[in-house]
Amino acid sequence: MYRHIIKSKVYKFADLKDLLAKASPCRSGDELAGVCAATYEERVAAQITLADVPLKTFLNEVVIPYENDEVTRLIIDTHNVNAFGQISHLTVGDFCDWLLSDHTTTETLQNIAAGITPEMAAAVSKLMRNQDLIAVAKKCEVVTRFRNTIGLRGHFSTRLQPNHPTDEPKGVAASIIDGLLYGSGDAVIGINPATDSPAAVANLLRLIDNLRQQFDIPTQSCVLSHITTTLQLINEGAPVDLCFQSIAGTGRTNASFGIDLALLDEAYDATLSLNRGTVGNNVMYFETGQGSSLSANASFGVDQQTCEARAYAVARRYNPLLVNTVVGFIGPEYLYDGKQIIRAALEDHFCGKLLGLPMGVDVCYTNHAEADQDDMDNLLTLLGVAGCNFVMGIPGSDDIMLNYQSTSFHDALYLRKVLGLRPAPEFELWLMKQGIIDDKGNLLSVNPAHGLLAGGIT
Repeated sequence: MYRHIIKSKVYKFADLKDLLAKASPCRSGDELAGVCAATYEERVAAQITLADVPLKTFLNEVVIPYENDEVTRLIIDTHNVNAFGQISHLTVGDFCDWLLSDHTTTETLQNIAAGITPEMAAAVSKLMRNQDLIAVAKKCEVVTRFRNTIGLRGHFSTRLQPNHPTDEPKGVAASIIDGLLYGSGDAVIGINPATDSPAAVANLLRLIDNLRQQFDIPTQSCVLSHITTTLQLINEGAPVDLCFQSIAGTGRTNASFGIDLALLDEAYDATLSLNRGTVGNNVMYFETGQGSSLSANASFGVDQQTCEARAYAVARRYNPLLVNTVVGFIGPEYLYDGKQIIRAALEDHFCGKLLGLPMGVDVCYTNHAEADQDDMDNLLTLLGVAGCNFVMGIPGSDDIMLNYQSTSFHDALYLRKVLGLRPAPEFELWLMKQGIIDDKGNLLSVNPAHGLLAGGIT
């Protein structure tokens, strides 16, 4: 039992799970689940109480029982005691101050990442203002490699997302060329297929791989099919670069996705065995999103942001090239408006980076949410300042297959320009060689008589 008194009123919190939920900033998903604070005053009482909880408590009091959940077992069994040693004496409040200190450097944060549990990261984020989340995330540099190098300080990447409602190859190809001519696609050229048919997925993989080889593009491809489909295609010899899967923070939610850790282990080993990377071998791509466990009725009463942070424990087991939170995609039932979406995205990016993950964010919303493109412009800018590794690049910012609003090729150009950021180094050199950008990163007018437009796709 945890308790705090404000103006002679005693606020009681049944356990650590209840305390974390009540301390969380207001969001519609926690209201829907009935786990949030009833008043602003109760939220403040929970945050004050949480600040005094020793970090060691999170190793002894789990939010989902060890025997009931394989994600809990993963978190506890893989905890790095040596990495934790530097912060083991701190409370959550002390940890917040320590993270914000000028003496806590990028190297220090890299050294302790394996000692931080998701619940510790979630807890400290609940005490932070937005600017705190940005300031600490900015210090967390997480670099990954496959055919190029992603996450270097001063660089900012995009996933070129050329989705098509019928997986029409010409439509997909047109969107890919459009994105490349705007300097998009260094994180990955990644397609959400309209169908999980192995034949359709294989056709899309071959389309991207042929284009990549024809123009010697230093990037990687991914068709975001279910992991079992990807495994089948690996066994059939399809050109699989990255293995994708949506993941969540409880074993029961992952089961609703048709996966468990054993299946992820198998897919990771299979994808590694292909040895298709040239500058590195980070081969996994994961997507997450606040509210997934609640929508699967598998949250165990844990608040949605803590559930989200637990998904990052699953991700870091596999040394992924890319992880992104699809922050506004599930809808207003979980993140009601622009303010909640912005806060959730900054929390997710902070927690993922603190845990040592190469975090990107799908800066997005659905059309029935109380949000608009101005909210997304604000969030995109904040994430750029925070050192986000990548965002999405979608023609016109309107995904015509998934029917939601995200970020466009132009949005990435804006962020690179105003913050002085560059694409992945290998990809940037390729863009200059193709005459798409100059040596200062400025977009050039592409002559249709040569290069990508003239070469076509074979």
